[in-house]
Amino acid sequence: MEEYGDMLLRTATLLLKDHQAAEEAVQDTFVQAYEKIAQLKEPEKLRNWLVRIVVNRCRARQRSWSWRRILPSTLPEEHRVPDLRSGPEQQSVERSESRRLMGEIHRLKFIYREVIMLYYYQDWSIQEISHALGCSENTVKSRLARGRSKLKDLLEEGGMPDGERAGTGTNQTMS
Repeated sequence: MEEYGDMLLRTATLLLKDHQAAEEAVQDTFVQAYEKIAQLKEPEKLRNWLVRIVVNRCRARQRSWSWRRILPSTLPEEHRVPDLRSGPEQQSVERSESRRLMGEIHRLKFIYREVIMLYYYQDWSIQEISHALGCSENTVKSRLARGRSKLKDLLEEGGMPDGERAGTGTNQTMS
């Protein structure tokens, strides 16, 4: 729990957009993992197994009727990391752009949001995401491409320059 708890909580928070719901999903994940640990055939794959459980828990919460009535907030301040190399004005601009980017990511369908979060925010490879979600690598690539396209459209609607990543001020596309 100590080794993977923060990573699982970060993943669940990014997927669910609600810190309390994410904590509950992580707790449920550890309970399920404890109950089904005998099913884990390869102990070296514990991390991916736990992520798959937490992603499935998040999916279940996303589908539930009571969940749809909640208007979740953006990622809590404690999960954001400011760039201390830039001045206060630049940090303010970066925080604002980061909140906007996160808000637009949260507008995406869950299937696109989950792969974008795992790929860009957790730095997972296509293969790791594929194993964790139980789908093919081509499916992950397709969801990433569609998610990036939809995100680009959302950002352009709101006035963020084409392909510009929040907080960078440079034209770096998400590839």
